[in-house]
Amino acid sequence: MRCRQVPLSKVAANAAPSATLALDARAKQLLRQGVDVVNFTVGEPDFDTPDNIKQAAHRAIQSGFTKYTHAAGMAELRHAIAAKLKAENGLDYSADEVLVANGAKQAIFMTMLCLVEDGDQVLLPSPYWVSYADQALICGAEPTPIDATGREDLKLTAQMLEAAITKRSKLLVLNSPCNPTGVVFTRAELEALVDVALAHDLWVLSDEIYEHLIYDGLEHASPASFTKKARQRVITINGLSKTYAMTGWRIGYAAGPQEVIRAAVNMQSNTTSAPNSIAQKAALEALEGPQDSVAEMRAAFDARRRLIVEGLNEIPGVSCLMPHGAFYAFADCRGLLGKSYGGKRADKSLDLCAALLDQAQVAVVPGSAFGAEGYVRFSYATSEENIRKGLERLRKFAESATA
Repeated sequence: MRCRQVPLSKVAANAAPSATLALDARAKQLLRQGVDVVNFTVGEPDFDTPDNIKQAAHRAIQSGFTKYTHAAGMAELRHAIAAKLKAENGLDYSADEVLVANGAKQAIFMTMLCLVEDGDQVLLPSPYWVSYADQALICGAEPTPIDATGREDLKLTAQMLEAAITKRSKLLVLNSPCNPTGVVFTRAELEALVDVALAHDLWVLSDEIYEHLIYDGLEHASPASFTKKARQRVITINGLSKTYAMTGWRIGYAAGPQEVIRAAVNMQSNTTSAPNSIAQKAALEALEGPQDSVAEMRAAFDARRRLIVEGLNEIPGVSCLMPHGAFYAFADCRGLLGKSYGGKRADKSLDLCAALLDQAQVAVVPGSAFGAEGYVRFSYATSEENIRKGLERLRKFAESATA
C-alpha cells in the first residue's frame, strides 16, 4: 500500500537539519557501535563546565528556583549581561534591551523573525555558519551569499558588499571570529562594512559568540559600538556556550534597540515561554564569577590550532589558512577532489567527507554546508592526541587516492 504524502507547510518545507549536528550524530552512532572515530565535526569545547557554574545550578535546584522566569529572562541575568556588554564591548544597554534565549542560535532566529520576511534578502559573507541560511529560509527570506573564497584571507570587503546589495537586501550577518574559517575582522574592516550597510539602511546582525577565543594579539570589536546610528541598526548576538563550555545549558542572548528586543521577547513568550531557569542561574555565575577557565581554554585551543594547521598543510592536496579565532580550521581540500577512495569517486566535499568517515573513521563537515564547496571544516575542540590521530588517518587516506 502506498503511503500518502503528508502536506507540509512552507515553513516546514524550508527547514533542513543542521549539517554539523547530522554528521556529529552519525559519528557518535559509530562510536556507540565500537568504531574508533576521530570526531572533528561539532563546535563544542571538550572541557567540562567549570565547577563554580555547576554549583550555582545545584543551588538553584535546592532553593526551588525551578519555575518560569520572565519571558525575556530573569532581570538579574539581563542586568549582568548589560554590565558585561558595557565593560567589555563598549555597549550601553539597559536590561530591557536584552533578550536571554535558549542558546545564541535561538537568539539569532528570534532576531531574524523580527527583521525579515518574504522576499527580503539576508546577505551572508561566505563561508558562513550553516544555520544562518536555513533560518533565513524558514523566515521566508532569501539567503544571499557573498563569496569570499576567492580572497586569500577569506574576508568580505566593503567593495564586495556594496556590489551585492539590491533593493531587496534587508539584513547583513557578520560573524567575527568566524565559524567556519576562524577569521577575525579588524575594527577598521568591520567599520567599513557597517558604513556600507548603514548607507543602504540595512539591519546588521553581529554574531560575537567566539569573542573570547581570539589569538595572536588580535582584538575583538563590536559593531554596535561604532556610532550612534550603528547602535540603532545593529543587533548583537552572544552566549555562554563557547566561552564557558556550556553548550548543553542553552543560554544565549541578543542586545539591540528596544523595539526589536521587545518583539523578539513576544515571539519567545509564545514559543518557549522563557529560557531554562536553572541554566540562567548558572549563566549569572559564569558572567560574575571567576574567569580563570576562559584563559585556560583559550591557551589550550591556541596550541591545538597550531598543531592541526601545521599538520593539514603537510598533507598533499590540502592547504589551510591559520585561523585567528574560534576553534576551527577551514581547509582547502580541492586537491583531494576528482579522485577515488576505496573505489568511490569524490567529486564534491560531501563525497570526500563521507569517504573519509567510512574508510578512515575521521568525521569532518563539508564546506558545501558553509557555502564553500571544496573546503572542509575541522573543529579542533578535541584533544591533541585525537588531532594527531586524525591527521595521520587523513594523510593515509589522501595517499590512498587513485585517479
